[in-house]
Parts: sequence; structure tokens; C-alpha cells
Amino acid sequence: MKATKRWAALVVAAGALGLGALLVAAPAVAGANPFGNPAAVAGNPGPGWGGGNGAGSNNGAGSGITLRDGSCLTPPATGTLTDQQKATVAAMTQEQKLSQDLYTAFAARYDLAVFDRIAAAETQHLTAVRTLLDRYGIADPTAGKPAGQFSDPAVQADYDRLLAQGQASQAAAVQVGQQVEQRAIDALQAALGGLSAPDVKQVYTRLLAAEQQHLTALQRWS
Repeated sequence: MKATKRWAALVVAAGALGLGALLVAAPAVAGANPFGNPAAVAGNPGPGWGGGNGAGSNNGAGSGITLRDGSCLTPPATGTLTDQQKATVAAMTQEQKLSQDLYTAFAARYDLAVFDRIAAAETQHLTAVRTLLDRYGIADPTAGKPAGQFSDPAVQADYDRLLAQGQASQAAAVQVGQQVEQRAIDALQAALGGLSAPDVKQVYTRLLAAEQQHLTALQRWS
């Protein structure tokens, strides 16, 4: 399946646009904590998404989010997801890994700070989406997969194509980044439609804000 068809299927499964008032502000390039308060450290250009497992306990959900300052943020309560919405969370995981791996490869190839910063942010985004997988008992399609490797052949082909395109030149890599960010924005906007689970809604909203900031940062380098 071509990448455009795969993303179209993700958008259809997620439902119609549902951004509305859920869009929140986020620092340029950096993200914001997926479950509430911003966690960016002053002077640090990286994302504000902590990894790790905290002591959160909403509806028996379990995992909290440990911020970089060592504090633990308890996520909103879990809700109910349809089978299609669960499939969307799994698909988001693969796409976040694709973004992380692409930006990491570009950062190693080109001396452009924006690639390093967005790569770090995408790693934290991936952590946030994996937290949702854990909370809802969804299998992680990226588990055990090293950089540049994916369980879905369509995602693998997409990654290989984008990587080759971005390796042509720094300008080409910036264009690839913009393409990846725009399709992530489109998918997240669609995924918010009809979504009621508070924790998933908040993660998607924060992801959306961060991806829009990433796109803006990349456009400045065009």
C-alpha cells in the first residue's frame, strides 16, 4: 500500500476533523508534557516530555509520566476506545518512530540544529504514545525494532523512500521533514474527531501542537 493510501486509511479510521478548542500552545521546536503541565527546562531547547513510569493511578490506569525535574505527573483518567481508535494509536506509534529515526539520521548527516532538536522531541512523543499502548493494552508494533526497522512493510518502504530522498541534500532533508510533519498534523487532527478518552485526547492535542511547531521551524530553513 502506498504511503498516501496508508495515511488516508488512518485518517478515515480516526474520523473527521476534531481539533476545535483542543489546540494548545507549545514552545517552538520543543513539545509540552502530553498529560498537562509544560515540563520544558529553562534554556533547554529539547522537548518537555518525560520518559519513565511514575506512580499515576487514574481508574487503575497505572503509568504516570516522570518529568525531567524528577516530579511525577498523573495523567487524566482513561476512557473507552473503539477498535479503530486502538488501531490508530498503534499506527501513531509506528509513525512517531519513523519520524524519530528519520530526524536522527538527518541529524547525523547534516550540521543543522533543527534536526537534533526535533529528533529529541520525536523520541519523547514516541514515549508518550507508548504510554497509551500500555494503558489500553495495545500491542506495540515497534517493540524490539532498532532504528530504521519496522514491522509493517508499508512503513518500512515509506521510511526507506524518505531516507533516500533526504540523503540527497540538506535542503531535501528539510523538505522531507516538512512532508512528515504535515501528514502527522493531518492524521492527528483526524484522530481527534469523535475521541472521548481524556488521556488519549490530551496526548494527541499536545502532539498536534508540537508537530505544528516543528513544521514552522522547518519552514524557516526552506
